[in-house]
Amino acid sequence: MQRFDAVIVALESGQAVDLSCLPPSPEDGKYDGVTGFILPLPPSAPAVPKDVLEALEQRRAKYAEASSEAKASGDDRKARMHDRIAKQYQSAIRAHKAGKAVNFEELPVPPGFPPIPGQKATGVEQGFIAALQAADKLASTDATELANEEEDDDEKEEEPAPQVAPKKPTLDIPTAGQGKKRTPSPSPDRTSTREGLSLTAVQQLEFLEGRKKQYMKAALQAKQKNEMEQAKIFLRTAKGFDPMIEATRSGKSVDISKVPSPPADEDEDFILVHHSDVQISEKAEQVYTQLVNILKEQYEKCMTHSKQFTHLGNVAETTKFEKMAAGCKRSLEVLKLAQSRGLSPPKHHFEERSFHTVRIFPELSSTDMVVVIIKGMNLPAPNGIQTNDLDAYVKFDFPYPSTEQPQRNKTSVIKNTNSPEYNQSFTLSINRNHRGFRRVVTSKGLKLELLHKGGFLRSDKPIGTALVKLEKLESQSEIREIVEVIDGRKPTGGRVEVKVRLREPLSGQDMQTSTERWLVIDQSQVT
Repeated sequence: MQRFDAVIVALESGQAVDLSCLPPSPEDGKYDGVTGFILPLPPSAPAVPKDVLEALEQRRAKYAEASSEAKASGDDRKARMHDRIAKQYQSAIRAHKAGKAVNFEELPVPPGFPPIPGQKATGVEQGFIAALQAADKLASTDATELANEEEDDDEKEEEPAPQVAPKKPTLDIPTAGQGKKRTPSPSPDRTSTREGLSLTAVQQLEFLEGRKKQYMKAALQAKQKNEMEQAKIFLRTAKGFDPMIEATRSGKSVDISKVPSPPADEDEDFILVHHSDVQISEKAEQVYTQLVNILKEQYEKCMTHSKQFTHLGNVAETTKFEKMAAGCKRSLEVLKLAQSRGLSPPKHHFEERSFHTVRIFPELSSTDMVVVIIKGMNLPAPNGIQTNDLDAYVKFDFPYPSTEQPQRNKTSVIKNTNSPEYNQSFTLSINRNHRGFRRVVTSKGLKLELLHKGGFLRSDKPIGTALVKLEKLESQSEIREIVEVIDGRKPTGGRVEVKVRLREPLSGQDMQTSTERWLVIDQSQVT
């Protein structure tokens, strides 16, 4: 103000004045009289809509613009999210024009937009913004942790990290040792909870906290997609980890076999993005298809092994396979990005990787034993029956809980063949620790009887018998046997194939070591 007063006095006295030294108009910016800097005004909010249709059009255009910006920056996932919301608004616009009722509460609100005319301002906008901020915070935390892990694994020389402009203004407080490598320091509470715990307990605690964080992120992603019911399910699951985390911190043992599997996200189906203006040669398309199929197979294999080790309570192996699965997903993202840009398939190679796996059938309970009658082969026909007229079925007898009260069942009849295929499963009830059951497994086995189904007023005719030995169930969770069909003690030349499966072996674990050719994608070519 003093500067303007001096100029006005000079003008009144007829003196020449240099107007270039004066501050700009308030319409152009805000003048800070203390520092002398010109501070830009925040972007103006969108104009207040005149009616509902204009409000919907404003919001649809905003999300369409956000989708285009995300595509231009290479963030396909965010682009798809904004595109879905834009389509929601497009549907709402069509419904409004047709005179149908529109549920405005289900539509996301862009930050800073005024409420739709005739609708009360609710906390939906604030909740949406809070969810985005929480997701950003989680994402930035994950990025920091991932960067620190990579630095520890690579053990490279320290290099000054490029400074990244913060998204929000923050107060920079200098601390002692500033300028050295900065690592996130654990909070006192988390540090104190780990003191006095065994290495296994610490691993288990980190595993549970990480799995809870995955479900929290999944809940936020579901909320952003307006899938509120799914978001509530994920949130309830995440809160279910709290008792297990507290028990682990207090030194109590926790059965992690009951821990839910990692939540699936929207990219789990690995849908590739194709652009109409991108032309890729037929040969390149074939290479992309082959690479995607191999990576999907590797991903499924890792998740299967991870779930199996989770049921066994082996945290280290569970985490190992989850990290391998995450690597496969990153490689799939690289392929998606390269293909969407019309690039040639990135360089890749195969490595030989050896790892321990365990065979377990978590869908079975500890009291289940599954018998699968697969097929018969070259079964002999009884006297008076032609081979092509054989109508065979299989009965089995498992002498448990006792010989007087065995468990019995039979397959359906397969007509007009001596090589019938059944593929039928039967679940029997067992007690793994019962002495009588262990005696049946080691000495008696599963008895089979094959018969030809008689016609009207004709009895069934025996074909032969077979015995499936079960001793291998002591060390294996599944046995598959092709046993010979005999008539009394005489071999008939026929055979029958049977599988018997437990949740896990009766003694120990069904551990296996496998070496596989593992596909590795060079991710440095696509940025």
